Amino acid sequence: MREGSFILLLCLLAWFGFDLLQGQRDTARAERDAAQGEVSGLREAARISGEMLAERDAIDLKRTQELNDERAENDVLRLDVAAGRKRLRLNATCSAPAESENGAGGLDDGAAAELTADARQDYFTLRDQLALSRQMILGLQDHVRRVCLR
Repeated sequence: MREGSFILLLCLLAWFGFDLLQGQRDTARAERDAAQGEVSGLREAARISGEMLAERDAIDLKRTQELNDERAENDVLRLDVAAGRKRLRLNATCSAPAESENGAGGLDDGAAAELTADARQDYFTLRDQLALSRQMILGLQDHVRRVCLR
């Protein structure tokens, strides 16, 4: 009877041991599956982030090139105006000349209205700043449309 009890006890211990190992195996499988799911999610997030960065870089490259083109065009215009090949058109009116003492009215200088050298430089600076602001706004709009709203 002692031997039978010992064998029965040994079988019970083996059964509990196998049950414990089976529980640990199931837990390890569940943790492995969760880790694989997390890895898959992280890979997808990395892929999407990479696409978004590439899109952002493409937008930046396009807008920077357009800004450089506008600035180059502005520089050519500045050189042409300075050399006298082109003139800036102004929407200006001259005030009526005052009557002189002898009663003859007239213009002292009949030349067209033009900007002073300082005002001309300010004009080109404003054109550069306008081009920069325009490209920044367009770039931000592209970024929102093509990256953020994705």
